[in-house]
Amino acid sequence: MKTQKQKTIDFFKNLLFALIAALLIKSFLIETSRVPTGSMETTIKVGDFLFVNKFIYGSSSPRNIPFTDIALPYFQLPSIKEPEKGEIVVFEYPGDRDDLHAKAITNYVKRCMATPGDTIQIINKVVFVNGKQAPIPTHIQYEKLFPTPVGVSYPSIFPKGSGWNTDNYGPYVVPKKGDVINLNLNNIEWWRTIIDREFGKRVVSIRNGKIFIDDSEDNSYTIKKDYFFMMGDNRDNSEDSRFWGVVPRDLIIGETLMIYWSWNPSYSFSQFFKLLGSTRINRIAKIVH
Repeated sequence: MKTQKQKTIDFFKNLLFALIAALLIKSFLIETSRVPTGSMETTIKVGDFLFVNKFIYGSSSPRNIPFTDIALPYFQLPSIKEPEKGEIVVFEYPGDRDDLHAKAITNYVKRCMATPGDTIQIINKVVFVNGKQAPIPTHIQYEKLFPTPVGVSYPSIFPKGSGWNTDNYGPYVVPKKGDVINLNLNNIEWWRTIIDREFGKRVVSIRNGKIFIDDSEDNSYTIKKDYFFMMGDNRDNSEDSRFWGVVPRDLIIGETLMIYWSWNPSYSFSQFFKLLGSTRINRIAKIVH
C-alpha cells in the first residue's frame, strides 16, 4: 500500500513525464498552429486550428525555453524532403521588409509558390513560375475585380524600389544557397536586408559611392541560405512575400496536415458557450492542401 506521500511523488513524476513527452512531440513531430487572419481564405479560415508535420522538413530544436525569452542552442534534423511548390507551409515570420528581425516570434501559414532558384512573375494577377502558369489553388479568392496596372508601384512592395505591385510583379529570381550576386548602387537596396539578416546584424553600408559589407568593400555577395516565396490564397488580402520578402529555409517549420478544430473567432472566451456552439463540425479532420 502506497503512502499519500508516495502517491503525490508518483503523480508529479507522471506529470513531468507527460510534459516532457508533449514537449518532444511538439518540438520534433507535430506542431499545432492557430489561424488568426484571413490571408488563406477560403482554403483555411480564421478560427481553424491546424496540425503541422514538422518531421517531414526536418524538425528543429526550440529556439528558446518555453514561456521565456531565454535562447537555446539551435539545431535541425535532416529532412525527408524539401518544401515544394504548391504546398501549404507554416513558418516563422522573418520580419517586415526593411527590418533585421521580426518584432516577435509569430508563425504564418502560406502557400509555397516558388523554391530556391525559381523565377516568379505575376501578370494581371496570374502567377507564373519559370515561365509556366502556376497551378491555381481550388479555393483561391480575389477581392478586386480588376488588376492594378503595370507601372503603378506600391512603395511597400518587396524588393525595395522595384516599382512593382501585387498584381503585376517581377520577374524575381528566388535566391538559393551559393548564388553570387553582383552588387551595384542600383540594386543594393534589393539585397540589403537579406545580406544583413544572413550576418545577423547591420553590415551593408554605402560610403563615398562604394558598397561595404561588414566594413569590407565588396561588389559581390554569395548567398548563404536557400529561400522560398510564399503567398496567401486570398490574393488581394494577404501580406506575404510580395510585401516582406522571401523566407529562409531555417524558418520553415513544417507542412500543414489537417484541421483538428474550428470555430467562429468572432466570439471571445468570455462567451464560451456561444464560442463552443459555433464549432464548425464540417471542417474538423479536414485535410489541408
